[in-house]
Amino acid sequence: MAWTALDMVNSTSLECLDHGLSARAVIFGVHIGGHLFMAILLLVVTVFFLVQNSYRLPNRPLTNEEIDELCERWDPEPLIPPITEEMRLEPPVLESAAGPHTTISGKEVVNFASANYLGFIGHEKLLESCTSALEKYGVGSCGPRGFYGTIDVHLDCEARIAKFLGTTDSILYSYGLSTMFSAIPAFAKKGDVIVADEGVHWGIRNGLDLSRSNIIYFKHNDMDSLRSTLESVTAENQRAKKLRRYIVVEAVYQNSGQIVPLDEIIRLKEKYRFRVLLDESNSFGVLGRTGRGLTEHFGVPVEKIDIITAAMGHALATEGGFCTGSARVVDHQRLSSSGYVFSASLPPYLASAAITAIDVLEETPGLVTKLKENIAIIWEGLSGIAGLSIASNPDSPIVFLKLEKSTGSLKANMDLLQDIADRVLKEDSVLVVTSKRSTLDECPLPFGIKLLVSAGHSKSDLLKASESLKRVAGSVLEGYT
Repeated sequence: MAWTALDMVNSTSLECLDHGLSARAVIFGVHIGGHLFMAILLLVVTVFFLVQNSYRLPNRPLTNEEIDELCERWDPEPLIPPITEEMRLEPPVLESAAGPHTTISGKEVVNFASANYLGFIGHEKLLESCTSALEKYGVGSCGPRGFYGTIDVHLDCEARIAKFLGTTDSILYSYGLSTMFSAIPAFAKKGDVIVADEGVHWGIRNGLDLSRSNIIYFKHNDMDSLRSTLESVTAENQRAKKLRRYIVVEAVYQNSGQIVPLDEIIRLKEKYRFRVLLDESNSFGVLGRTGRGLTEHFGVPVEKIDIITAAMGHALATEGGFCTGSARVVDHQRLSSSGYVFSASLPPYLASAAITAIDVLEETPGLVTKLKENIAIIWEGLSGIAGLSIASNPDSPIVFLKLEKSTGSLKANMDLLQDIADRVLKEDSVLVVTSKRSTLDECPLPFGIKLLVSAGHSKSDLLKASESLKRVAGSVLEGYT
């Protein structure tokens, strides 16, 4: 009778265990060394599995019955997830420009859903600037800046931004969100350390992921948490002093409306020797006496900030983004920033509109004052709103309302907030938005209702919005307060 590999193992296992691998096994009366025995055993097992029959398709063509049977048994995975009822909901569609007043379904509404902080959307001087640029340059260059995509208006816009902020140089990006996508990976690489606020918006989070650096998040706008995080990073990591180290924060957080305490950030930066990357998308043109942003708001020299980025689609009512700082910071991005090197340049008419918007801002400092007054009016109007509380900073153009008492379910919280927003629009023609996030956004901050205040809003617009929200919130949240 032929022996299988298993029979051989059983017949010799006791002898091998008694004497160890160095002992001599006895197979068919022949003494074999332990190492040689193991080699033969592995060879037999290998041959045993190689000669086993495996499934092979028949050489003949499949019959129709066999094809039908295989098709019936095949259960492919869906290419897209199933459509839920929530996905079928259609958000309001703006049928006119996103100014302080807009049109939805043929009806005029007060718009608090667009980041038109200075009321520049539809501004006559900006429209004239765009028209002139279109007539002179056409729609766009259709090429990256480093090849044939640079036009004089791009250089003028970069110089205008640097002059306005008091920095050495600036660099333009053709898309606001890609500014953070590209600037962070241009400076931070694999192995570097980035300490970031957990509340940063998705564009920043995506840039952090693309950098492949070691990302450490601290509690939202909590300077004690930031201090302890910087302390642990520098104390526990012996190589930390040799690595590039960054603190990444927003001036005005898009997900909460909070303002970062820049003076404390600078103090911690200098103590632990980190660089600061500051996103001023929601503070440029808004904070400070003349709208020069967070540094002017806190009276901090702009040179204290290593890298400043901002989207131009908010206060300047155009598109694109910029990064500003020292000449070395800007020159480095011209060679290593993917959003600059590989993207078509910003259309010239948008760069021209940005220049004009900064000119108008400097010529009309009352715009910033009017915006601050409007924020104060909406704060006063929303004070004591039932079931909701204002979670944003009093100087922030993003007024953020969150539930005072959670239902215990994230979906139920979102449904309540959306119900309030829907009823405010339907009953009083006031457009507000809830803070929705994609499935890729891991921001842990609570959801809420956002009102984006503009200098273009009248006092009656602000009172109408606050009165509507107070009445509707009181009705919807009556059973939860």
